[in-house]
Amino acid sequence: MSDEFWDAAAPLLAEGLLEEGTIMGGPCARSAGEFVGMPHHKGDGIVVKLPRDEVDAMIAAGDGASFAPAGKVFREWVLVEAHDERQWTELLRRSVAFVNP
Repeated sequence: MSDEFWDAAAPLLAEGLLEEGTIMGGPCARSAGEFVGMPHHKGDGIVVKLPRDEVDAMIAAGDGASFAPAGKVFREWVLVEAHDERQWTELLRRSVAFVNP
């Protein structure tokens, strides 16, 4: 699944909006040093940092799930399991805009 994440991140990496990094011992994408997204470490999907209201709306609509490693819910992170490269790229763009207002 990591390859699919990096395929979605590739346009933003090429534009200089993202850089590779690590978080919680695994690979992630960062923007200006801030966490943006990562491949889901326990299975398929992408985990993206977005404003809490967007995360809540995605979860309510069934378009995402809470991200809760070790049982702690991260309210500004959403897990999207369905692979859609365009959607994932757009989520990463929205995350870059969120962490770099």
